[in-house]
Amino acid sequence: MRKKMNLKGIFALFLLSIWYINPSQACTNILVTKNASKDGSTFISYAADSHVLFGELYFWPAANHPEGSMLDIYEWDTGKYLGQIEQIPHTFKVIGNMNENQVSIAETTFGGRKELRDTTGIMDYGSLIYVALQRAKTARHAIQIMTDLVEEYGYYSSGESFSIADPDEVWIMEMIGKGNNNKGAVWVARKIPDGYISAHANQARITTFPLDDEENCIYSHDVISFAREQGYFEGKNKDFSFADAYAPLDYGAIRFCEARVWSAFRQVNQKEADKYEDFVLGESTDRMPLFIKPVEKVGARDVMNIMRDHFEGTPLDMTADAGAGPYKVPYRFRPLTWEVDGEEYFNERAIATQQTGFSFVAQMRNWMQDPIGGILWFGVDDANSSVYVPMYAGINTVPHEFAEGNGNMLEFSWDAAFWVFNWVSNMAYHRYSYMIEDIREVQTELEDKFAAMGPAIDNTAMALYEQDPELARQFLTEYSHNQSEITVERWQKLGQFLMIKYLDGNLHPEKDGKFLRNEYGNPHSPEYPGYSEEYYRNVVKDAGEKLKMKKFPEEEE
Repeated sequence: MRKKMNLKGIFALFLLSIWYINPSQACTNILVTKNASKDGSTFISYAADSHVLFGELYFWPAANHPEGSMLDIYEWDTGKYLGQIEQIPHTFKVIGNMNENQVSIAETTFGGRKELRDTTGIMDYGSLIYVALQRAKTARHAIQIMTDLVEEYGYYSSGESFSIADPDEVWIMEMIGKGNNNKGAVWVARKIPDGYISAHANQARITTFPLDDEENCIYSHDVISFAREQGYFEGKNKDFSFADAYAPLDYGAIRFCEARVWSAFRQVNQKEADKYEDFVLGESTDRMPLFIKPVEKVGARDVMNIMRDHFEGTPLDMTADAGAGPYKVPYRFRPLTWEVDGEEYFNERAIATQQTGFSFVAQMRNWMQDPIGGILWFGVDDANSSVYVPMYAGINTVPHEFAEGNGNMLEFSWDAAFWVFNWVSNMAYHRYSYMIEDIREVQTELEDKFAAMGPAIDNTAMALYEQDPELARQFLTEYSHNQSEITVERWQKLGQFLMIKYLDGNLHPEKDGKFLRNEYGNPHSPEYPGYSEEYYRNVVKDAGEKLKMKKFPEEEE
């Protein structure tokens, strides 16, 4: 199996040089169990945050394979060929990170102890995900497949946290290799208790775990003994912590990674999460729990909004310090850390970030047939200013706007969702406090429409499924294709609207999306909003007397 990498292979050496130094530039996952959701769905979310990843929707059709077939494995990050594994007789259809059985898998890289990376292994974390999706019937089955694969073929990547879910169960699994020429991996998988929400963001989060509860926790036979052999752990087995042994915390792991988990938790249970504010500020060693019970049950839109977070309303609020500039921009361009006068500083790392290639919210519903019950709410570019479009598990093809090959990182395409959404978001970064209001209006309009149409689409698809399952798949395929086309066209118009409204730093008045004209039919005089008083005070503080209006000497006379 080889994912189409577009031009990513060009950047292989660059990626390898930065990934293990700073995995905190990577991804965020939210996990929601059935009894924590409003309608009994399970959810996992994912943001693929990479500066060189083109956002597109991957697709593998179901297929039969001749006996003795072999599968080529290429590293997902770089396209590097790693080796071959045995193919199975039949593989399932996969749309993005969800398969036709409503099994969904996501990840974040925590890196962990560098000496445990096995460069002789064949299975990297990305291949584990997409091979497992093509083979798994349930979340538990996916865990078995993934752990069996690394046992047989070796694990190539560094430490990884996986979100693995089906319509009934939601699991987090953490895995790390055992060093060169030591095939396999050590790992722990925990089922999130029903009624709870979990999250992970590039830092191992499983600490102690039950040793005799196979229904809710499974682990490699040597996960504790190997840590003892390596000198990572001393003490009683019941006190063993996977995260402390294999990925010890440091300040960066807390501030760049655990802080994102804290902010997600805070949106579902602020009172409980606020107990750990000192921890995410690096002033306490009291870790957050692996999972938290929400005050109110959450739905798909709630998870989408968590993926759009910039620490708003917290001490880490990215719109509230000087770096936000006059337009309260919640983004800081890389590098993540920087130096002034010999002192090192950093930018906050929020859940939503400008370098996202794609993100999704996977929704799985056990009361419907799999092609209808599974929805991959899919968006490209920065989740904050993107739109999550419904891709049903039953669709037969990927919409052109999200398809592989429609544009890449160095080839702009006006009908590629990735480029259209990047065009709009990159305009907004320079006038954020104004433009985000216009973006939010259209974003809400589209996502409200999807929510309103959802029950009718579900009911129609279920009725068609009773007649002929293929009719239901065709219907869902047409729906996802049509909505993708409409969404990208609507976003193109939004970009044109923003260009006109904010041309040259002015504000052209409009009403209901139409620009105002004067009595002669010409453009209405623009407004000149300038900057906030706070910003002007900072300018005065910096520029001193240079910019102060004074009287000309003759005026004085």
